[in-house]
Amino acid sequence: MFADLVKHIAGILGVLRTNYSDKSVREGIRECDKATRRIRNSLRGALPIGEKQHHEACLRNIKSMRKHFKLEQKRGQGIALNKETAKHRVHWDDSISAFSNRIRTGVITNLKHKDPSRFLVDCKVIFKRQVFNALKKDEAVKVNAIFCGEFVITQGEKTLNEYKYFTTSNAAIYRGTDIEEWFEEKVSKPLMKKLSEFQECNSGWALRAVVNLGVNFNKFTPQLGSSYVELPPQIQTKKACVNVKNEDHACFAWAVVSALYPADKHPQRISKYPHYSSVLKLKGIQFPMTMRQISNFEKQNNISINVYILKKEKKDQFSTLPTYLTKEKMDKHVNLLLVQDCYEQPTKFHYVWIKNLSRLVSKKLGKRNGQKYVCDRCLHYFHSEDKLIKHTGDCMQKNDTAIKMPTEEKKTLKFKNFKNKIKAPFVVYADLESVLKPSAKKTAYQQHIPAAVGYYFKCSYDESLSFYNSYRGEDCMRWFADEMNQLAEDVSTVFLCPYKMQMTPQQEIEFQTATHCHICEQPFTAGQKKVRDHNHLIPENNFRGAACEICNVNYQDTHTIPVVFHNLSGYDAHFLITDIATRMGGKIDLLPITKEKYISFTKHINESRINFRFIDSFRFMASSLDKLSSALTEFPNLKSQFFALPEDQFNLLTKKGIMPYDYLDSFTRFDEPCLPPQDAFYNKLEDKPCPRRMYRRAQEVWSKFNCNNLGQYVELYMKTDILLLADVFELFRSSCISTYDLDPAHYFTLPGFTWDAMLKHTRQELELLTDQDMFLFIERGIRGGLSQVCSKRRVHANNKYMPKYDSAKPDVYLMYNDINNQYGWSMSQYLPYGGFQWVDANIDVTMIPDDANEGYILEVDLEYPKQLHDLHQDLPF
Repeated sequence: MFADLVKHIAGILGVLRTNYSDKSVREGIRECDKATRRIRNSLRGALPIGEKQHHEACLRNIKSMRKHFKLEQKRGQGIALNKETAKHRVHWDDSISAFSNRIRTGVITNLKHKDPSRFLVDCKVIFKRQVFNALKKDEAVKVNAIFCGEFVITQGEKTLNEYKYFTTSNAAIYRGTDIEEWFEEKVSKPLMKKLSEFQECNSGWALRAVVNLGVNFNKFTPQLGSSYVELPPQIQTKKACVNVKNEDHACFAWAVVSALYPADKHPQRISKYPHYSSVLKLKGIQFPMTMRQISNFEKQNNISINVYILKKEKKDQFSTLPTYLTKEKMDKHVNLLLVQDCYEQPTKFHYVWIKNLSRLVSKKLGKRNGQKYVCDRCLHYFHSEDKLIKHTGDCMQKNDTAIKMPTEEKKTLKFKNFKNKIKAPFVVYADLESVLKPSAKKTAYQQHIPAAVGYYFKCSYDESLSFYNSYRGEDCMRWFADEMNQLAEDVSTVFLCPYKMQMTPQQEIEFQTATHCHICEQPFTAGQKKVRDHNHLIPENNFRGAACEICNVNYQDTHTIPVVFHNLSGYDAHFLITDIATRMGGKIDLLPITKEKYISFTKHINESRINFRFIDSFRFMASSLDKLSSALTEFPNLKSQFFALPEDQFNLLTKKGIMPYDYLDSFTRFDEPCLPPQDAFYNKLEDKPCPRRMYRRAQEVWSKFNCNNLGQYVELYMKTDILLLADVFELFRSSCISTYDLDPAHYFTLPGFTWDAMLKHTRQELELLTDQDMFLFIERGIRGGLSQVCSKRRVHANNKYMPKYDSAKPDVYLMYNDINNQYGWSMSQYLPYGGFQWVDANIDVTMIPDDANEGYILEVDLEYPKQLHDLHQDLPF
């Protein structure tokens, strides 16, 4: 069924390559999108394995052809395509899979290659990047590849074309695997061998075109710590580890025993140690040892364990990283190294005792380096044992992983986000409404089901491109995801067709006489190239100013479109995330608060290089939309969509309306022909009735806007909310751009925006700490949160000022103290910005004025009068 679709689309592409037309391009892209949706819907159903594989192959080929249609479109528009890097010769696209054990499925499309071997060389570059991303979440994955080629054969007077597929076997990849070597051995060589054999054994078939390489990342849970594995030669030469040659799966136990009972000679022999079962408690422990069992082992034996792994950096170099750190270091402590044998199938893991951590982590050891004392948590080293002991207490308390500090070359923090001065050209404002279905579960009061969604696409440079769209129905979230996908294509087309610069004679004079870059606002230096900067999105009067060449290169319109919801984090994100993540190709990045609550999330659209960043306007303006909109005096975006209304009707929309949320308990409610009674607008969440004046206003809206049913009223309510949000946030953007010359639409939250505004306004360069002990020293002094003096849960006031004063009982006063703007006040004081160094402890702090040029961060011991201990024991310290 889908094979015919692929042939149909391939035919359109073949005609296009010989006879280009915009119509054919649009038709081809449209057919690809229709076919993609059909295949995706089919893959959601229950299918035999063979059909699933066939559908996935068709989907990969359609994605590849869609990319070629896009390339033809660029050529037709006269856009140069002569860049020669791997990412311009091959292209990665995420796809979907019908197999539950798949982590990720993608296709690498061939754009220029005719030789499959050269194609696979470029695939290796793209593949390596995707593997690194996959291994950020999983310790190991299994991967297989499917090569697709178009083959041709001549039979008499007929020439047949067919897609042929060649598959590699599933093979494991670990974090320490050499990816280039793995790809060569597991993908390139097997595929080239299969291609050669196919063309030799099946006489007549010839490779006409390299189409793509499908890549499947599959779940893989390796067995940990089993039988003996040799250490890599580079690690053996350091003589830092003891590797016991065990023949069972208890290498973890043998490694611990080798640490507890060290052998003077032949430490690799099992015969040099007591059997682990006679000296270790192993109740409930199963071998091979998994990470989850280590805490149980620690509790039973009063032995603390740290486990490290090796990460291959270069051809002959490894770095050491902690993968398990004990919560409490005990008198008996053992550091273990978990190594793997990548040449065995299935891969074996093996524990060894790290006898000398300093030797293991040091890259170069010699007589001149001297003894190094390494912290086994953060792997920071010291040149004296005293310094290590002093550091260890802080590190155990504050740190549970390795710490990576800035280098000396990168320790300066200053304002760099000059591109955020450009007003984001496109912003989407959106909202959704739900049906609140009563829940049968005791733990949930209602089940919220999305029923309607709308969005307002705002163009900042051409109001005629702004528009509103909405949809009501049970599949509204799928509709919204598809709309965002279409928007990505439309916006991508805008960026692909930039306007040339147009300057007036006066602007040319301004450019020639300019002394400062209008982007970084710094003066031009001798020998620095001065260039003309212009707005690529508007055809006329688009010169922006003179700029440094480097600034000009980075000063580009963002390809990230903010999608603004009010209270995204608290409500809307839960409904959006599934369809946004699955109905569009491309990864999704989350900025979480918890596992179930997000500050923001960003969807990357592969085909168009457009990103959608979903942000919460409440994190910029922490108030209800009702209060925010009530402060507006003008409503330009609302007016643009209701420009033909009489003034009295328009004024009804300038205030937030009311909605019978609890009354909307099913989709059939939308068909009701009249406004529900006032009682139906009762707010159960806040336990408040609907005010009479608000209900009268709802009746007036229903009447004057000729609502035929409750569904139309809900759509009008939603549209008004979205446009009011647009007016509120657009006014906020304009105010911030006017005051700070920065657009808040580029940021996730108000604190992030104000931080950048501070750096830009003050032009202050901040020195970052490079010393881990300084960092831990300051971390130790951080205070904050609620300070509750009273340890009792409930106290009753009883004094002469109370209406029910009982003179027979002791007088009791309740005191509430609060500091207004404590954070703001402290941030307005003298703050450190650089020159951090340890100083002599013999300092008379009473002689240091508050406004001194040099400040101090002090850790002090206080002598507290003994007679006040009991009296003040509830006070916060």
